[in-house]
Amino acid sequence: MPEVKVEAGRVLRDPVLLLAFGFGSGLAARAPGTVGTLAAVPLYLLLSFLQMPFYLAAVLAVIAAGVWICGAAAEKLGVHDHPGIVWDEFAGLFVALIPAGGHAISIVTGVILFRLFDIWKPWPIGAIDRRVGGGAGIMLDDLLAALPAAAGVALVSRLVG
Repeated sequence: MPEVKVEAGRVLRDPVLLLAFGFGSGLAARAPGTVGTLAAVPLYLLLSFLQMPFYLAAVLAVIAAGVWICGAAAEKLGVHDHPGIVWDEFAGLFVALIPAGGHAISIVTGVILFRLFDIWKPWPIGAIDRRVGGGAGIMLDDLLAALPAAAGVALVSRLVG
């Protein structure tokens, strides 16, 4: 499928696209998913100061909003999962970093593992990515990729104390 070019001005003027494109990070010419994931780190650092129940509530809000935001952005662009839509990377990283506790080595581990699983899309992530449409489909593969990443973060967090 040919990539649909999106002008930066359009993204910056449209609140839905601005959110879907991770505050502009999804406009990166190369590796927008990775750039979007990195752009999510400062927001994670802010959220990491919350007590766990509030952090989880914030993550659930990001996920719920993401289903709508990603679906609306895909509809506006006429493309199911445009590479510039990176709100799902934000949500996925926040899930992957649940066990990180704000520790630098755990955050780095989470970013690397999340990107690895999101790009690789091992079964069933890849199968679900191909079969589920709309905003839920855009979000779901990243949330599934976040689960094994979170397991790796939990292991590293336990090892480094």
